[in-house]
Amino acid sequence: MPIVFLSPSTQEWNPYVTGQENEEQVMNQLAERMEPYLRSCGIDFVRNDPVRNAGGAIADSNAGRFDVHLALHSNAAPEQFSGLLRGIDIYYAPASDQSELLATITANNLQHIYPMPSQVLARPTSSLGEVLRTRAVAILAELGYHDNPEDAAWLLENLELIAQTLVLSLTDYFGIPFISATQPFPATVQTEGSRLNLRSYPSLSGNVIAQIPDGTQLVLDGETDGWYVTRYGGKTGYVSGEYLSL
Repeated sequence: MPIVFLSPSTQEWNPYVTGQENEEQVMNQLAERMEPYLRSCGIDFVRNDPVRNAGGAIADSNAGRFDVHLALHSNAAPEQFSGLLRGIDIYYAPASDQSELLATITANNLQHIYPMPSQVLARPTSSLGEVLRTRAVAILAELGYHDNPEDAAWLLENLELIAQTLVLSLTDYFGIPFISATQPFPATVQTEGSRLNLRSYPSLSGNVIAQIPDGTQLVLDGETDGWYVTRYGGKTGYVSGEYLSL
């Protein structure tokens, strides 16, 4: 199953026009709202260290084995345009087809929830280190202009929806189902002595990545068409509900 390095902004010096929030606070709030959806969808994740800068996030990301590096930011206009600009930019590495694909998927999904869809764009970057210097496929999302009152209000009022949409974009990219966030709940394997297959996809055609002994207690994170997301032996996958006691 996929694993994501989730890198919300560490730029606490960028205030929102509201005067009560800053970029680091809001992007970390967004990341926190993404976590239940990531778990329910079977996407493992690691958060960046908030006391380290972008260079530290790049180093930590490159020290692991991640499928995607997702940087979360909000934007500010140049001084001469302060407060005047609106829009969302999803930056990708121009030399990476997969980075461009992920950026395009993400921009397309955000167009459905942002009030000015034509201003949601996937853009190449020649300067952003979190996109260009990571080993993992990377994008950086500038999710509106925090110096613009309308964009700041949209961000603060729609963090849950934005979180859901970002995770939906990841599931679209990985080719796995999007599963709404739920509270984890317990279950017991009941297979009459045989082992229960943990699969990479919620189907009998999904690859078997582990086998779980009868009677094992599991924690389930989400459900789709009778298949449940769970973790066993350090691996995340799907098990059939037919062999579970809920």
